[in-house]
Amino acid sequence: MKYDFTRWLPAIAKDSNRKLALSVVGVAALGGLAFGPTAVAAPIISTPHEGAVAAIEQATGQGKPAPTEEPAPTEESALTTGGETAKPVADKPARDKLIPHGVQGAQSRIPLDDAQLANAKAIIEEAKETGVGERGAVIGIATSLQESKLYNLGHLGAYNDHDSQGLFQQRPSSGWGSPDQITDPEYASRAFFEALKNVGGWQNLPLTSAAQTVQVSAYPFAYAQWEEQAADVVAELW
Repeated sequence: MKYDFTRWLPAIAKDSNRKLALSVVGVAALGGLAFGPTAVAAPIISTPHEGAVAAIEQATGQGKPAPTEEPAPTEESALTTGGETAKPVADKPARDKLIPHGVQGAQSRIPLDDAQLANAKAIIEEAKETGVGERGAVIGIATSLQESKLYNLGHLGAYNDHDSQGLFQQRPSSGWGSPDQITDPEYASRAFFEALKNVGGWQNLPLTSAAQTVQVSAYPFAYAQWEEQAADVVAELW
């Protein structure tokens, strides 16, 4: 079942463990999110929400006074605008490691705000810790982009898909952990990657096949659309 989230804006909250969590207050343009075992292909938002607008303004320098001193040259990032990365950076993962099998189908992109980038970094760190490497990180971030748009979603009440929560919309009733655990980005990412490592030959599978084997989604091909953006995020943040 597809749920309409256009009336809701997640409010970011920090607990004592410094976890990023989202509740369901305010208004947003997130569109239909894909949740857990009954995921749906999420539409691309036409305009970014307030958090993304702020991140875009910060990245582009809009709405800010001109600096009094000449800033040092920096590598421009397209992560906050949803665009493609302008050029590769020498010490970043090679493209053939990030997308070894080529992308499948049309690709989607969304702007990423500070909360989404922080969650992406958490996923990447756990990819390193669990040994799944750059390719595993791409699979993890693409999966989270589909499941939660890289937001650490808490329980959405009547709009929740069963008991799915967190970056990967994992379900306590399916054995992924307690609600507190699956809304901890580090725990949720590690759980995803440990499950991925149990998929025989996952390194040689197309992204959507590897992700689907872990997630068991009703829409298994929805993950493929995020492979390009996930690779750009990993290349930028690795």
